[in-house]
Amino acid sequence: MIKKILGVVAGFVTWSILWTGGEVLLTQLSPSWYGKYSEAVQAAFAQGTTFEADPLISIINLVRSFFTTIIAGYICALVAGEYGRSTMILGVILLAVGIAVQYVGWNLAPIWYHLIFLLMLVPMTILGGRLRRSA
Repeated sequence: MIKKILGVVAGFVTWSILWTGGEVLLTQLSPSWYGKYSEAVQAAFAQGTTFEADPLISIINLVRSFFTTIIAGYICALVAGEYGRSTMILGVILLAVGIAVQYVGWNLAPIWYHLIFLLMLVPMTILGGRLRRSA
């Protein structure tokens, strides 16, 4: 039981570090494009205004989310020593946190982004766990 809990925690921490680190890396690699975009999103959030999202950056962020979530599921399964229940729990936790974050930032991205982001969290987490099973 402890291994499963540690697996879920490790997966969640992995997801958080990879997402935040990816954001920082993209901002550093492209300050004039991604960095300015990120600053504009933060300003719109702080002011409570709507924001017109760049479709290319939205797609890049979805792809980042897919890979980040798969890796988190893999780490969860690796630490937990199993891929079934632990990855499902991690997926549900990521979905719950994702719903809260997407709700807060609803005016910062198009609806298709929010829906795809949320709908893929659980399946990508499970996929990551299954990849660990087959490794």
